Amino acid sequence: MANSPLTITIDPAYDILRSEKQPLSYFFNPKSVAVIGATDKEGSVGRTLLWNLISHPFGGTVYPVNPKRNSVLGIKAYDNISAVPETVELVVIAIPAQFVPQVVRECVDVGVKAAIIISAGFKEIGEEGKALEKEIMAIAAGKLRIIGPNCLGLMNPHSGLNATFAHAMAQPGHVGFISQSGAFCTAVLDWSFPENVGFSAFISLGSMLDVNWGDLITYLGDDPNTKSIVIYMESVGDARSFLSAALEVAIAKPIIVIKAGRTEAAAKASASHTGSLAGSDAVLDAAFRRCGVLRVDRISELFNLAEILAKQPRLPKKPKLTIITNAGGPGVLATDAIIQRGGELSELAPETIAALDEFLPSHWSNSNPIDILGDAEPERYAKTLDVAIADPNSAGFLVILTPQAMTDPTATAIALQKCVEKTDKPVLASWMGGDEVTEGELFLNRSQVPTYRYPDSAAYLFQLLWRYKYTLEGIYETPTLAPDTDGIIDRHNVKVILDSIRAEGRTLLTESESKKVLAAYGIPIVPTGNASTPEMAIALADEIGYPVVLKLLSTTITHKTDVGGVELNLNSAASVERAFERICQSVTEKVGAEHFHGVTVQPMLNLKDGYELILGSSIDGQFGPVLVFGSGGQLVEVFQDRAIALPPLNSTLARRTMEQTKIYKALKGVRGRKAVNLDELEQILIRFSRLIVEQPWIKEMDINPLFASGDRLVALDARLVLHPLDLVEKDLPKPAIRPYPLQYEKPWTSADGREFMIRPIRPEDEPMLVKFHQTLSEQSVYFRYFHLVTLQSRIAHERLTRLCFIDYDREMALVAEYTDPETQTKEVYAVARLSQLHGTTEGEFAMIVSDPIQRQGLGTELLRRLVEIGRNEGLTAITADILSENKGMQRVSEKAGFTLKRQNFEVVKATLQLN
Repeated sequence: MANSPLTITIDPAYDILRSEKQPLSYFFNPKSVAVIGATDKEGSVGRTLLWNLISHPFGGTVYPVNPKRNSVLGIKAYDNISAVPETVELVVIAIPAQFVPQVVRECVDVGVKAAIIISAGFKEIGEEGKALEKEIMAIAAGKLRIIGPNCLGLMNPHSGLNATFAHAMAQPGHVGFISQSGAFCTAVLDWSFPENVGFSAFISLGSMLDVNWGDLITYLGDDPNTKSIVIYMESVGDARSFLSAALEVAIAKPIIVIKAGRTEAAAKASASHTGSLAGSDAVLDAAFRRCGVLRVDRISELFNLAEILAKQPRLPKKPKLTIITNAGGPGVLATDAIIQRGGELSELAPETIAALDEFLPSHWSNSNPIDILGDAEPERYAKTLDVAIADPNSAGFLVILTPQAMTDPTATAIALQKCVEKTDKPVLASWMGGDEVTEGELFLNRSQVPTYRYPDSAAYLFQLLWRYKYTLEGIYETPTLAPDTDGIIDRHNVKVILDSIRAEGRTLLTESESKKVLAAYGIPIVPTGNASTPEMAIALADEIGYPVVLKLLSTTITHKTDVGGVELNLNSAASVERAFERICQSVTEKVGAEHFHGVTVQPMLNLKDGYELILGSSIDGQFGPVLVFGSGGQLVEVFQDRAIALPPLNSTLARRTMEQTKIYKALKGVRGRKAVNLDELEQILIRFSRLIVEQPWIKEMDINPLFASGDRLVALDARLVLHPLDLVEKDLPKPAIRPYPLQYEKPWTSADGREFMIRPIRPEDEPMLVKFHQTLSEQSVYFRYFHLVTLQSRIAHERLTRLCFIDYDREMALVAEYTDPETQTKEVYAVARLSQLHGTTEGEFAMIVSDPIQRQGLGTELLRRLVEIGRNEGLTAITADILSENKGMQRVSEKAGFTLKRQNFEVVKATLQLN
């Protein structure tokens, strides 16, 4: 497995983001705002909204709208939005719910771009409110974007916009805060002032009638003032939109979520083991891990992490914390806190201990935690932190101060602040006590050093920072290229099997049929034969060889052991005959003879020194197909040792899924047992995930047990259920993360006769992209990027990760892959990218072709395919900026139907309107 280190940069310069084209900018940077429902009434929402807008100048004009007032707060009022003398960009609506649809219609008619509906009385009151929401969305119809209803509003502290009815304006800063609860917003606002935390945006989302999590995460991802995003969530809403946005943004800007309703009863378990294991909250955890979101459990953790990321947006490179303290007890408490949650203390390097020995008292702890004793003065603290920062094993620091007779909390804070400025490692402080430490604590807060009264809380926060970094590394680590599956996976055969089952009016496959499906995806199975009579069962047993296993053959029974449908270790024809009769009798007595269709006959494997695993899939109501992996067998629900993941998986994601289980340690070899072939198990998980996403008619599937030992991996039993027969294909649940788009993978022959495969890019392509960039001339680089970019910058892992690991819902990148017929070495000769502009139905294309293959028709073919993809994906237009001297790309664009228009002396704009 590749282990390229990932350096997380909190706010890189995105070369593909275009914040100035973001449609949601009308909410945050409007030139004009109208308050519909503005009033002079003391204490009213309408008055507070207007007052907040005019008392915090944002550079735009404010218009009160109230047909019963000539003026509000001394400002001329208008009867309706159409009477306002200019086209308003943002309206804030605070009127009774029943009048909102008419106002929305008027806003659409006069060209308003954005609306915040403060009003309550919608779906939260029942069917009448839901009907109002449907009416509003039908009127808006994509012409007007809406935040709310039932929300507090939003603030842009950097511009001064306060379109809320909150009591105060947030301080400017770098945390983007979004909440579904208006009350939670005001609580966060109150907390932020003494903690000196500022915000880039402060948003109350309300009921998410239109603008959702994905929209706002995307906007804040584009916003240069936002360094991190903090979310209070009550419902996910559009899961695919949320995951798509978070997956794109989280690599650059940390996203922290607290989700209310964690103890809500999980979705009712289906008949499968997988369904009973994959509760809805566990699936949500898996979804957050998959897109790099950090979930916290407590409000305090949300606030505290927001503070850390606002003040020190640094992530630890390792899970190694170094603690510096002037008292032993707090250091021990902090140690317990981080170890109990899976963290680690750093082991001080010998040179670090030697350096500390030079100035610390002889009775210092000589280990981590570094106890510098109760008489520590500011200089001792500062020297100790300086030495610890240089320690190669230390990835972060917690400095603890307890007020003792010789302690100067404020002077110590001043001394530490100078040390913190020298490092890129996170430094947290715990100034314990009351009034004595307050001044020093405030100094640290003002100096962007996060402080906490309790050291155990601070230690756990460091562990959360590491967990976030670790999650991102798992997502964006370059995965190992899977073996070529073209000769292994037989998708067509599976489709034939599933179509034939549905044609028979069935949704439950037999064990034999289920195993055929697995075998078609390269998952090893036990040879299995069907027998409808004892004589047939004996004949199969003689052919297979004794001992054998008999299992119930049924198209209706889900779990065979529940009805006495499994007989093991049968060593003779007579025992096979008796077992056949016992199964038949047991099923007949328990559920009826009509459920008995015979038995399957399989070899009895030696299960000594092996493990029973489960690998399954079921449908989650929000996220579509989900995977479960863990300890299997009959007690699978009892042990609950499982990990949940969203398909599709690659090698890195499959390995991380396995690592989440307790049985993973045993699979690596324990107490003399041979290790399981983890690479092959990894590939089984990958192929199973592909089966689930490529065959959408599959509703539930279990391999239980999947037997794993040092000698073999094999599916001993399998169960597969299809979606109901009356469901139409377009309504089948879709994966929350769009799988690799096989439909865009097609061959092409160049003018000189070379055979290429043009296909969507994959995360595994990063090594080939490195070699590709080595083939490019300076002119090709200049034409693509409009300036020269060094090879080292172009092949940096952080950059190629973003370019290879893409969300196919948001962009499509095609590579032209050539396989050398003699060496079978694969190379990439061109990359073409079509990126949807955020919040629009337009896309931009960019392309770069390796110099040795230029003028062979490859650029023309790639652009033709991008245009075809744009049409298939519902884009309305495709554009590109082309350097005026890049005549070759201009000719290619014209061949594909683009019109060219000179923008200025340097740039030509290529535009193609799509149907």
